[in-house]
Amino acid sequence: MNFKKEVIKMADRSYPMTAAGKKKLEEELEHLKKVDRPEVINRIKIARSYGDLSENSEYTSAKDEQSVIESKIASHIEQIQYAKVIDADDVADDEISIGKKVTVQEDGEEPDVYTIVGASESDPDSGKISNESPIAKALIGKHTGDTVTIETPVGSYDVIVKDVAVAE
Repeated sequence: MNFKKEVIKMADRSYPMTAAGKKKLEEELEHLKKVDRPEVINRIKIARSYGDLSENSEYTSAKDEQSVIESKIASHIEQIQYAKVIDADDVADDEISIGKKVTVQEDGEEPDVYTIVGASESDPDSGKISNESPIAKALIGKHTGDTVTIETPVGSYDVIVKDVAVAE
């Protein structure tokens, strides 16, 4: 492994997100550190007091949970450290970017509304799609009135951009 190339690759890393998304990550990180981590440490301590650890399911479960929590903490720290906060107000009003709410319509279908966010903020059930999704990749940089071809794993389709607004 070439250490210099790995360092350069790490320096190029960034996580585009909205200011609200970064704030939410910071809040989740604090909760993980101040609530979840101490709780699991206490569970491990209690489970140790039961004796033989080789057949102690409470201990094994708590250690597994600790591993998950520590992994989440590391991931959140990295995303916050390399966050690239996108301010939708700095982009033209009718241009699609992270932080914009977009209304698109496929011919003969009901309009769909998406809010484009960073990958860590994505929540498709509430209409928040990742900037890395096929739909967002096709839409970013387009404007109101544009016809956009969206390529997905199951095929492609065309939509017309009906409206673009800064997401709340």
